[in-house]
This record gives sequence, C-alpha cells and structure tokens, in this order.
Amino acid sequence: MKNFVLGLVIALSFYSVTSNAQEKFTLSGIVSEEKSNETLIGVNIVFPEIGAGTTTNEYGFYSITLPKGTYSIVVSYLGYQTITETIELNDNISNNIGLAESLENLDEVIITKNIEKLNIKNPQMSVNTLTSGTIKQIPVVLGEADVIKAITLLPGVTNAGEASSGFNVRGGAADQNLILLDEAIIYNSSHLFGFFSVFNPDAIKDIRLYKGGIPSRYGGRVSSVLDIYQKEGNSKTFNLNGGIGLVASRLLAEGPLKKDKGSFLVGGRSSYAHLFFPIFDLKNVAYFYDLNTKLSYKLNDRNNIYLSGYFGRDVFEIQDSFENTYGNSVINFRWNHLFSDKLFSNLSLIYSDYYYSLNLNFVEFDWISGIQNFNLKYDLKHYLNDKLKLEYGLNSIYYRFNPGEINPTSESSGINPLKLIDKFAFENAVYVDVEHKISNKLALSYGLRFSTFLRLGQDELNVYANNRPVIFNDNLKIYEKADPIDTETFKRRDVIADFYNLEPRFSIAYQITSNSSVKASYNRMSQYLHLLSNTNSPTPLDVWSPSGKYIKPQLLDQFAIGYFKNFNNDDYSLEFEGFYKTIKNRIDYIDGADLIANNAIEQVILNGKARAYGLELLLRKNSGRFKGWLAYTLSKSEQQTKGITPNELGINNGDWYNTPHDKTHDISVTTSYKLNDRWEISSNFLFQTGQPATFPNGQYVYNGIVIPNYGQRNTNRLPSYNRLDISFKYQPKQSVNKKWQGHWVFGVYNVYNRKNAASINFSQNATTGINEATRLSIFGIVPSISYNFKL
Repeated sequence: MKNFVLGLVIALSFYSVTSNAQEKFTLSGIVSEEKSNETLIGVNIVFPEIGAGTTTNEYGFYSITLPKGTYSIVVSYLGYQTITETIELNDNISNNIGLAESLENLDEVIITKNIEKLNIKNPQMSVNTLTSGTIKQIPVVLGEADVIKAITLLPGVTNAGEASSGFNVRGGAADQNLILLDEAIIYNSSHLFGFFSVFNPDAIKDIRLYKGGIPSRYGGRVSSVLDIYQKEGNSKTFNLNGGIGLVASRLLAEGPLKKDKGSFLVGGRSSYAHLFFPIFDLKNVAYFYDLNTKLSYKLNDRNNIYLSGYFGRDVFEIQDSFENTYGNSVINFRWNHLFSDKLFSNLSLIYSDYYYSLNLNFVEFDWISGIQNFNLKYDLKHYLNDKLKLEYGLNSIYYRFNPGEINPTSESSGINPLKLIDKFAFENAVYVDVEHKISNKLALSYGLRFSTFLRLGQDELNVYANNRPVIFNDNLKIYEKADPIDTETFKRRDVIADFYNLEPRFSIAYQITSNSSVKASYNRMSQYLHLLSNTNSPTPLDVWSPSGKYIKPQLLDQFAIGYFKNFNNDDYSLEFEGFYKTIKNRIDYIDGADLIANNAIEQVILNGKARAYGLELLLRKNSGRFKGWLAYTLSKSEQQTKGITPNELGINNGDWYNTPHDKTHDISVTTSYKLNDRWEISSNFLFQTGQPATFPNGQYVYNGIVIPNYGQRNTNRLPSYNRLDISFKYQPKQSVNKKWQGHWVFGVYNVYNRKNAASINFSQNATTGINEATRLSIFGIVPSISYNFKL
C-alpha cells in the first residue's frame, strides 16, 4: 500500500513538472477576517479572465500556480465584502488577504461578470455548509440555537423525534455518523438526552456535513461526516459576546495573547431550569454545562500552533433515587507548517473521552462506562499546479473501551462488584486524495484510503462451538444464547482479530453551462466501531464495541448522481441528487436481547445487511431580504438479516424490513425575512413520515396475566410528524460609538400545538380491562425569549 501511495505521488509530481513547460509562478497566502485575524474556510479566490480559481483550506491557506502574467483576482465569501484587485504574477508571491464584514451601511460591491462558479465546477457533491449566523436564525425549542437541530432541516437528514439524541443521514443509523470538533471525535452529540446539542454556536467557525462523495481523509464511519471547526479567537482586540435565555445562558470571551500573533478563546454555557423546580415542589435536577477553549499562536510566517479543548457534562437526578452524569472531554494540539508556497501540513495530537456514570441510590450501586482514544494525525496538502491538488496523510487511533463497571455504594447493598472486560483496539489509515481539473468543463476528485483495524488482547474471550455465539432453537423457532465451551486469555500486545480494507473514492463534475453541472460520486467506507443500542434513539447508556472475532466491520458502497444549477445571478440555487447505498455486516439483535452489563454481547447479535436509496431536493434563495431554503427527501431504508442455515428464520423470516430510521417523506421549509432595520422574522416548517414501530397484533393469557403478541419487526408506523416554528429578532437602535450591541429573540416552537407522537404504548386499562394505546408527546407549544449581546 505504501508503495502504491508513493508511486501515485511520484506520478503526479512528474505530471506537475511536465505540465509546466511555460513559466509559472505561485500565489499563496492566508485569508482572514480583517477585524479579528480569524482565518476563513472556503473563501473563493477566482481569476475570471482564465476561469481558474481555488478556495482556502481549513486553516485559511490558499495556493494556486498560474502562467506568468497580469490578472484580476476576485476574493469573495458569504457575509463579507468582495475584493477585486490586480496581481502582476512575475514571481512567487505571498499575499495575505483581510476581508471586512459586509454591513448594510456600506456600498455594495457589484461585479458585472458572474464568476463564482466553484460550487458548480467542483466535483465535491453531497455536502452542506452552515454558518453560525444561519444556525442562530433558525427557531428552536426553548430558544437555544442548535447545530444538530439545524442540520436536520437539510435534505437527507432526520432524527428520531423531539428530544432525541443523534441524527440519521440517508437512512443510516446515528452511530454511523463521524462527528468531529476541531478534528476530535465526539461520541455523544447531545445535552439533556437530545434537548440541546453539545456545540456552542458562538464558538463555531465552520460546519460541513458530508453525506456522500466523502474525501479519503475521512474514515471510520459509513453514513456521514459532520466536521466542525472552532474559532481561533480575536488576535487584535478583546471581545465578549453571549446570550441569556429562559433555560440556559452562554458567554464567550476572545482576545489577543500578543497582538496579531496570538489569541485565546474561552466560551461556556450552562442550563438552570432546574433551579425553578422547587416552585412546583419538584426535587428533580436536570442541567448541563460545557466549556470551549482555544489558544492560537503564530510562531513565524511558516509555523502556527493551536491548543483547543472541549469539556461538557450533563447531570440528571430524580427524587434522590438516582443520579446520571455523562459527557465528552477532548483536547487537541495542532501544528501548522508551511514547507513551501505549495506544500502545507498539519500535525494533530488528540485525546478524546466519553464518560457515563449512573448512581442508583435505591439499590445502592454505581455504574460507570466509557470510551477513550488517543489519535495521531498528519495531513499534507500539496498544490502541484493550477490543475492538480494533492492531499495525503496518515491517522492512528488507539482505543480503550470500558463496557461497564458496577460498584456497591454501601455495605448493605445487595449488589456484588462487577467489572466487565475492557476491550482495546488500534485503527490505522493512510490516504491520498487528488483534485484534478481536466478542462474548463470537466473536473475529477479521486482517492484511496487504506485502513487497518487490530483488535488487541483482552483478559478473557469466550470460545463457542463452530464459532457460533448465537444458536437457533428449531423447536421454539427462536434464537438463543450459545453456551461457551472454553475461554481464551490474551496479552495486551496480542491481536485477536485483524481487518484490512481498501476504500476507493471518486467524484466527477461536468459543467453543462456556466450556471449548471452534473456530478456523480462513488465511495467505499469501513466502520470498525458499533454502538450497542436497541432503541430508536441512542441514549447515553448505550455502549460502543469494537469489531473483533465475532463482530465484523461494516462496509459501505454508495453511489450518487446529481444536477446543480445557479440562476438569477446566483440569487437562487438548485441541488437535485439521487443516491443508492449498501452496507454489509450491519448488526441487529435477537428478540429479548439484553445489552446492559452484558460481558458476551456477541450472544445477542446477528449479522445482516442494509440498503438505502432516495432522491433529495434543495432549493435555496441566497440573497435579498427574503432568504431560505426548501428541502425534500424521498427515501427508503431497509435491513435484511437472514439465518446462517436454511432452517433458520432470521429476522422477519429473512425478508427486508424497515430500519428504525426509515422515513419515506421528509419536507422542511426554512425562511428568514428582514422587515426593516429593527425586525427580522424567521420560521421553519417540518413534515415527516412517522418512524417505523412494532405494535402488538394479538394477545394471550398465561396464569391470569395478559401478554401481548407482537408482529414482525418495524411493520407499523407512528403517526406523521409536522410542526411550525416562528421567531422574531428585534434589534434596538444602536449608537455608532457604542461598543455594546444587543438584540432580543422571541420565539414560538410548535405554533399550532401539534401533539406529535414520540411513542405509542399499549396496555390494559386497570378499571375497564380494555386494551388501550397511549400516545406519548414531548412538546406542545413552547414560547421562548432570549437576549444576545456583543461587546
């Protein structure tokens, strides 16, 4: 594999040399915000006369090599003034660019020639980008801006309902999403069981959701990548901003460590709704808090270092009977180094930890579980010439899994100490990505990732007859746990199981006209971690488990094709995509599976396969007083789990059945309208097909007890989901010289008080003896108010 990557690099380098028959020079630099020196991601740098251009990377760096000559250069970024200037390129030039925010009282820069076509020409597809400002405009429950709630308004993205954790992309499960915060893996993206996300919008600079055509630098999950970068902090002046709401508040401070060279950022959030519980004679506790930090320092023109971190905790307590604490902790040290004006590198050392604790006072024991990893990443971006950009690197992750530990909290406790066996693994990958502009109309992106996964030795591992930890009872027609016939013991350095996978990626874009293009992509991805959960929505108690002797890695193949168009001078854009994907080795559980405190999880797991396919539409209005988008997804998500032998039934007789996250129709309309200088109104409307469920289709009586009989898995559905939210932003008149700026946000969640079903429970009425179905709804209409400020 290493020889392949080296050969590809040498071949591309040779291409670079031979393609430079005429004299060429390189223009490179950093693009940042003028007022703060905050680097900007994805800025367009375009040369309209020759139709060439590039964009800034994750650290604001750009590089482009062109023939010697004089060019007009246009630098543009959403929300900032466009810069147009002339560059005489007769030598290699380093040109750092500062962009000023686009304010209403400034004259608008008008470009007569429409040149921002990189979104049309770029072969990258199935990617959605949201800014912090857009997220803050979207009305949400309890008035708190929320990253996860915002992305569920995009096509192909749903969740399991109100107050649910995680999100689903293109029919995939929540554990199939790779969530990164400053490159660190986040294992639980929610606060308070899904009411809020762990991401503070004040601290966020850039959010990108990859649903398909995923570049080779990403791996480890088979559904999507949510890549989030925090701000670096203002290296020019001290700034303070935050917000005060009914249930939570936040505060963020940023400023220079040394002017124009170093900066810091510290942001915190906390909820406090539980402080009002005593008014209603409630002794419960439910709150969260988190902290975002970042230090940035420019050593010299070629070296920058960053130290970023996140710490968050949720605390949930009911009547002193039990206390639940969980949360993420991450820290990342990064070093950016510029080898030359064409070669940029980033080295990252990352620690990530997810912790879960449950204290059950009424039975007097503690439960603790979690997952830790240490991650080394080294990425290089090589700007070979104006037609070729090469990215390559390596990634190594060491995992420690704590499936669970039980300890009694008193001498009178009837619980004995129990420590489930820790698991260890080592995941490695090398990759190469190429962006290749074939002509003015045709562009390619292709790459290869080679991943390996080593399941390392553990204290004890069960051995089963015929290597089958699950057996089928032919008489009862059910699956049962197999009894181990022996156990094996390993040293930590031993390898229990190893997996090796080649993961090719390919995307192509063909520009039909100056305003439209068609794109297609294919990617294969491997996932070596599995979230053990038999609920529709992940819970903090769910446990991650690595692939090994009895659990195979998931393997994805996804194809996508789409049509993209900008029209009316880019005021509107249209994205229409179709996708089809298959996943091998998707696990499901036998009936009655017990996942909690199970030291032999392989005894309740069956291997199957999954598939999802659908159409996505995204229509945006990008400018003017009225902005917004319409998103529609028509899709199907299914799973099939057959028996190993012809006599076995599998799940649902081995037929295809709906996954818990299958939703045929998903519509969302998100809008904002600026009424005047003081008032702005925003809204979103959602409609979704009800999620699959399994309802009883009969009952029988045993020893005087009525027992329901359930039909095949996921053949029923909850009622359809729909909701309308509205918010009003009021901006008081601000003095020109006044540093303090503030605005009010008034919101109404679920305006028409729709009682959407989170679940339906079936039981027998104690008085009448009649069977009843009870709908559980989380939210009705919820008003909110918050005050946001900036200093």
